[in-house]
Amino acid sequence: MAYCKIEVEGNVGNDPELRYTADGTAVCSFSLACNKSKPDGKGGWIDEGTTWFRVTTWREAAERTAEWVRKGCHLFVIGRFTSRTWESQEGEKRTSLDVNADVILNLSKKTANESSEPVRSEPSSASSESADQGFDLDDLPF
Repeated sequence: MAYCKIEVEGNVGNDPELRYTADGTAVCSFSLACNKSKPDGKGGWIDEGTTWFRVTTWREAAERTAEWVRKGCHLFVIGRFTSRTWESQEGEKRTSLDVNADVILNLSKKTANESSEPVRSEPSSASSESADQGFDLDDLPF
């Protein structure tokens, strides 16, 4: 079994969407923008573009994420990475970079009522997209 871990830091591009599967499992999704820049040699920075990720959390972590994550939040996300390719209605090939989050840390300045505790998620077998993502540490080759 393969396990592809990713760590991503970026800004939330939209308010999270909380929904429930047919069996009542909570699922929360949002987009995360990761900007790439480099020094311009004159004390400034050159923007080299933005990479977008689709972040998903499950169960209790999904409900907590929906409560405190908002558009513009600066987050650090650790999770399992997958990519999907599809064809748009206009016939263009598109790719989605997806992160099934294990941990989400809020790097934004905290207000008095925000928690500094990381949101931790568990792999879900509730959807076909996430069914193969559970693993046993004893199965890892290192």
